[in-house]
Amino acid sequence: MLNIPTPEDIKRKRKELNLTQVELAKLAGVSQPLIARIEAGNVDPRLSTLKKIVDALNELQGKKVMAKDIMHAPVVGISRGDSLNKAMRLMEEHGISQLPVLEDDNPVGSISVDAVSRCILEERGDDVMHMRVEDVMEEVFPSIPPTMDTEVVFHLLEVRNAVLVCERGKAVGILTKHDLMKLALEKGSKTNGEED
Repeated sequence: MLNIPTPEDIKRKRKELNLTQVELAKLAGVSQPLIARIEAGNVDPRLSTLKKIVDALNELQGKKVMAKDIMHAPVVGISRGDSLNKAMRLMEEHGISQLPVLEDDNPVGSISVDAVSRCILEERGDDVMHMRVEDVMEEVFPSIPPTMDTEVVFHLLEVRNAVLVCERGKAVGILTKHDLMKLALEKGSKTNGEED
């Protein structure tokens, strides 16, 4: 027996994939008003049309890259009571410019090279080494679930240095602008046949 998706199924799957009706219509080779009428339940589409839409959704779902596919794990973090000296050493050792501040793997803030640099420039100089992370801690990085589409991550990283991937409130991975740059380079090399 053929399992025919309901209008609600199509709408739910489209939204899960962060697609607009216009984008789905283009992928399926149908019009946007038809997608709108199908989702509203105002039209009973031909089976061939329905198959085009479902095939487009399924194909795209297979191509979507999720946060868990490109995140760094385990997360390199620091505690609020640790010294700035330790934070700077961790950033240097791992070649990163920011760290999440974690308590029992729960994000409570962040610290960056920029924040530490500001402290040094503002007069504190040598005293910076003896300061605690909590003295210069900044706001928590945005957090997303592991299954979040990387398109959303791109938008978050336009305004923030990093995004935490969290499950049940615990940080399980981290994404930075560097990770998305790496992803773009990988996609570009596949498209260009590994040419420089």
